[in-house]
Amino acid sequence: MGHRLITGSSERCAIPHGHNEFVTVTLEARTPERLDGARNMVVPFAEAKKRWHDFIDTRLDHAFQISESDPLLSWFQNHEPHRVDRLVVTPGDPTTELMAALLYSKLQAFLDDEGGVLRCTSLSLEETPTNTVCLRGSPEPFLPETALVSLPWWRRADQSVSDLL
Repeated sequence: MGHRLITGSSERCAIPHGHNEFVTVTLEARTPERLDGARNMVVPFAEAKKRWHDFIDTRLDHAFQISESDPLLSWFQNHEPHRVDRLVVTPGDPTTELMAALLYSKLQAFLDDEGGVLRCTSLSLEETPTNTVCLRGSPEPFLPETALVSLPWWRRADQSVSDLL
């Protein structure tokens, strides 16, 4: 993925650049039940990961994470509108911390939409080998207050990565 941070917290990060991000999630049964002695799983593994893997592979891989207030956003809209669907638009700078919270929320939206049998208990986002953010419990305490007002892309169980389209 690529991103840039424009608030001045890191001048090096103000230039668009890329990272190899790795996302690791922990899921658990919302209501633990005894295994049945046959299938012995709450949800088949392939079923549990399919939608999430599809989202990561088709929507986030090689996408550009950009703040909703970044002037590059309007540049893309005006000069390369055919690439807008590859922009992950975030409330403020797309830091590793924020992206972890947004992805956690998106994953939980998928799980809830699939019947709520599973829930995410932690999500780790590794930006570099020396920079990993791990959130546990819920993404809510980490989301910016402005992000709590409506139904933004990270709360919807669809393939969206912005609210532009």
